[in-house]
Amino acid sequence: MSIHPDLSSAVGGTPLLRLRHASRLTGCDILAKAEFLNPGGSIKDRTALGLLLDAERSGELRRGGTIVEGTAGNTGIGLALIGASRGYQSVIFMPDTQSREKIDALRVAGAEVRLVPAVPFKDPRHYVHIARAHAGQLNATAAGSAWFANQFDNTANRDWHENTTGPEIWAQAGGKVDGFVCAAGTGGTLAGIGRALKARNPAVKIALSDPAGSALANYINRGELLAEGGSISEGIGSSRVTENFRDAPVDLAWSIPDQESVPLLHQLLHEEGWCVGGSSGVNLAGAIRLARELGPGHTIVTILADAGTRYQAKLFNPAFLRDKGIPVPEWLDQAFPG
Repeated sequence: MSIHPDLSSAVGGTPLLRLRHASRLTGCDILAKAEFLNPGGSIKDRTALGLLLDAERSGELRRGGTIVEGTAGNTGIGLALIGASRGYQSVIFMPDTQSREKIDALRVAGAEVRLVPAVPFKDPRHYVHIARAHAGQLNATAAGSAWFANQFDNTANRDWHENTTGPEIWAQAGGKVDGFVCAAGTGGTLAGIGRALKARNPAVKIALSDPAGSALANYINRGELLAEGGSISEGIGSSRVTENFRDAPVDLAWSIPDQESVPLLHQLLHEEGWCVGGSSGVNLAGAIRLARELGPGHTIVTILADAGTRYQAKLFNPAFLRDKGIPVPEWLDQAFPG
C-alpha cells in the first residue's frame, strides 16, 4: 500500500493511455499521458510544483509568503492548491477571456483572482507584467514577502519536466518512443520532455502542435514569429519565444485549426470516455499528423493536459461551436437541444 503524506507527493505518476481510434486510424500506437488526473486537474500541477520547490530551495519563497503569478488558469490552480498545502497565500492575475470554470476553480482553491484585459505581451497591461509588478510592490513594502513564479521564463519549469515527466513517459513506454508531440504555452512541457527523450534516444522526433493564432509553428518552420488565424483553445500558443521554449529540440511543427482539433476531443469523449480540454484536442491532432509523418508501426506519445469540464460552456455548447464554424456532433446536439 502506498500512502501520500501531502498534496505535493500526489502530483505526477499519471497513467499512459492507448488511444484506440487514433491508433487504429494511423496504424501506430498513439499513447497519451493522462495529466488531467493530477490533484489539481492538469499538467500544470507539475509545473507549479517544480517552480515552487525550486523557489523554496533558493530562498526566493519564504515561509508564509505570497505566491504571485500571471496565468491562463491551470498553473494558478496548481500553485494555489499546492501553495495552500504548504502554507502560502496566492494572488493570481489572468485574462478576463478565460473560461468561467477556471476562474471559479481558482477562487475555490483560495486564490485571490484579479482579472485583467486580454492584451498582447508587448502591452504593459499584459497579465504577466502586472503580476510581476504586483510582486515587486509587495516586496517593496515587506522585503521577501512575495515570489513571482514567472512560469514562462523561469526555466525551473522546463527542468522539472526534463527531470520528472520525460523519464516517467520513457519508463512507462518501456523505452519504446518514436515521437512526442504537444502544444506549447510556456514551452516547459515540450522542451523538458523533448530534452529528456532525446537524451535517451536522439532519433526520437519531437513535434510542436500549435493552435491557429499562435506564432510558434511559423517560428519553427520559417524562422518568423507570425500568427495567423485564431483558436478557442486556452493556455497554449504564444506570440514570443519564452526562455523555456528557447532551444527546445523541436523537429517538426504544425498549425492546427479548431475544425480539426475539436472534433477529435468530441470523438475521444463519445467513443473512449475521456473528457479533455481544447489543448488536448490540439495535441491529439498533432499526434495523428506525426504518426502519418513517421508511418505505421511507430509509437507516438502526447499529453491529455486537463479536463473538458473546465471548458464546458465552450467545447460542449452547440450554439458556441456553430458560431465559431466548428462541427457539432449529433450526440451533442441531442444532449443540449435548442
